[in-house]
Amino acid sequence: MIARTRYFVIASLLVLTVGVGTGLVAYYVGFPLAATNQAGPEELQYVPRNATILAYANVQDVMVSQLRQRLRQAIPQRGNGQQELQDATGIDIEHDIDRVVAFAAAESDGPPVSGMVLARGRFDAVKIEALMREHGAHVEEYKGRRLIVADVPVGPAPAVPERASLSLTFLEPGLVALGGTPIMRRAVDLKDAGGENVTSNDELMNLVRSLSGDTAWAVGRLDALRSQAQLPAGLSSQLPPINWFSVSGHINGGIQGLLRAETRDDESATNLREVVRGFMALAKMQSSSRPQLQALVQSLELGGAGKTVSLSFMVPAEVFDLVSGAGALK
Repeated sequence: MIARTRYFVIASLLVLTVGVGTGLVAYYVGFPLAATNQAGPEELQYVPRNATILAYANVQDVMVSQLRQRLRQAIPQRGNGQQELQDATGIDIEHDIDRVVAFAAAESDGPPVSGMVLARGRFDAVKIEALMREHGAHVEEYKGRRLIVADVPVGPAPAVPERASLSLTFLEPGLVALGGTPIMRRAVDLKDAGGENVTSNDELMNLVRSLSGDTAWAVGRLDALRSQAQLPAGLSSQLPPINWFSVSGHINGGIQGLLRAETRDDESATNLREVVRGFMALAKMQSSSRPQLQALVQSLELGGAGKTVSLSFMVPAEVFDLVSGAGALK
């Protein structure tokens, strides 16, 4: 069961990295989240300055959105991941959690890239620790915090699988953190001993401030995404020289979103706009026989100036009828 907890961490980071998709997937795994302010959520004080990908979602909005209600009626069956997490940790993610922030960062000692999920809400710390210890976890003390540590298998399953250390701790009342043990200790150090956190990273924070008010967002460096996502070599070589990217969206009856990229120079931005125009033309041709997709394709609007390229879009609720139809066929 502890291994499944690891899968939850990995899934959370991947889902949140997608940004807009977070809100929708969160409906199925049950993450309700609260709003952020103009400077970003306060949990950023635990995020290291060298974070390469940072993501946030407000699933409170998703939970009350028209889109969520529509999907719930179309696909009432939900996966068992939520129940597995509750069985392993005692956390009812649908009712206990208010918001979640996730990040990935490069580490000098330990794995090349590690990540953490920070969830704020209402938790029974005694129950959580007892359940995790029942499933093989042990407790370590670190600077006054109790780290509930579990050794879990990672990667493929050879005869003797490689194992990694996963920790859960309460960084402060109502704030639980789940991630690798080394980066967990680093988060404690950031809070207690001071030091530069991600709020001192002006490039990244400028992007974060521009996205406040959206239901979900993700920002990061494309070179970091290339290495962390382990993209195919052919695809990676064809990507333009993009420094920063962001994706954000507001969810209600559908999804209104914005993709934005900051390229290395003006020439790269011009080339990227040409690529996007080609994609838009192809999408218009292929959607001619799918009325549900035509509104989405027609909403695509290319913009930006200088080194910045942006693409806004609107995904109407009718598009998700295709998703629910596919799910019904399984």
